[in-house]
Amino acid sequence: MNELAIRGADVPTLDVASIRAEFPILSRQVHGRPLVYLDNAATSQTPRRVIEAFDDYYGRYNANIHRGLHTLADEATAAFEGTRETVRGFLNAAEGREIIFTRGTTEAINLVANAWGRANLGAGDEVLISRLEHHSNIVPWQLLARELGFTIKVIPVDERGVLDLDAYRALLGERTRLVAVNHVSNAFGTVNPVKEMAALAHAHGALILVDGAQATPHQEVDVRDIDADFYAFSGHKVYGPTGVGVLYGKAALLEAMPPWQGGGEMISTVSFEAGTTFAEIPHKFEAGTPAIAEVIALGEALRWTTGVGLAAIGAWEQRLLERATAAVSRIDGLRILGTAPGKAGVLSFVVDGAHAQDIGLLIDQLGVAIRTGHHCAQPLLAQFGVDATCRASFAAYNTLDEIDTFAEALERVIGMVR
Repeated sequence: MNELAIRGADVPTLDVASIRAEFPILSRQVHGRPLVYLDNAATSQTPRRVIEAFDDYYGRYNANIHRGLHTLADEATAAFEGTRETVRGFLNAAEGREIIFTRGTTEAINLVANAWGRANLGAGDEVLISRLEHHSNIVPWQLLARELGFTIKVIPVDERGVLDLDAYRALLGERTRLVAVNHVSNAFGTVNPVKEMAALAHAHGALILVDGAQATPHQEVDVRDIDADFYAFSGHKVYGPTGVGVLYGKAALLEAMPPWQGGGEMISTVSFEAGTTFAEIPHKFEAGTPAIAEVIALGEALRWTTGVGLAAIGAWEQRLLERATAAVSRIDGLRILGTAPGKAGVLSFVVDGAHAQDIGLLIDQLGVAIRTGHHCAQPLLAQFGVDATCRASFAAYNTLDEIDTFAEALERVIGMVR
């Protein structure tokens, strides 16, 4: 089947059949049935060219980077730094030195909390976060607030899962130092107006950190247009490997921040007598041997994603979401959580008389992979009176037939557990 997604005359077509052929894992079976993988908000699958990037590195030029003078070290360094330039273009950052490689979004946020936060936050200061946040954008600030004595204020959301902009405006004040908010909610798919939020934060003299883990797989991101001070994302959400991610930061901010971790690579000089001086950005924040193969493979993933086209991917995922929403809405006793207009391809729901975990375990027996639980968003789910939801989330390689299979399997499973 060759499925095409068209969303307006300016959006290119998406050849889903050809895309699927690039993902080896999609040909496997689970419990004797073709795999229907709908857990993309947790981890997306990986195209063959990304897998081959690992093989190529370890098979041809496995060496440490930056410090070696031999051919393999030169080749590894060039490939590693090539990814930095790829990321710069992917985010439309002004300079490659504004791109720092981390283990993922979580480490990127912790880097900002520990390097920028420790140097700039104290008693009486305020950090604003939203109820939509993933735990990785809540817990680091709670840990730091406990130590430094600043206050965390929470931006509320309404019954649709939409951030309350009026409340946000009211919370901003002279003591606000940072706004930390996700671009897209992993639990509900809400797309936040981060450009407007950045402008409002800056008008009050505050900075903004954007968790972009769920945005980068679905839409083009321009950090300069947003005017984000910091922007973070993870490789494994955007068709890349686990264990690698990115922190973008404006150069002036990064230059002023102290290092977070110490070790090799991030130094200029080390002396017992004179102490240590540090390398220029971005290396100041990249202590030790990095995940070289993962960074190189991330570059391949971003080039693949850009080549397919994020506009086309986003439009196709909207069609999948519309199909899935219509299908599950016909199921008696099923309630969708997160109904924000323009949301990303995430469908969270609960079913009367059925626990999310039971649904997840049983639907897996039918070859369908979805996520169940609190999705690292316990404060958000608590507002809606639940401790777990089922979540189906979509990617470029999912098909309309898979959505139909999912809906049929879901109805069958619900009939079993009620």
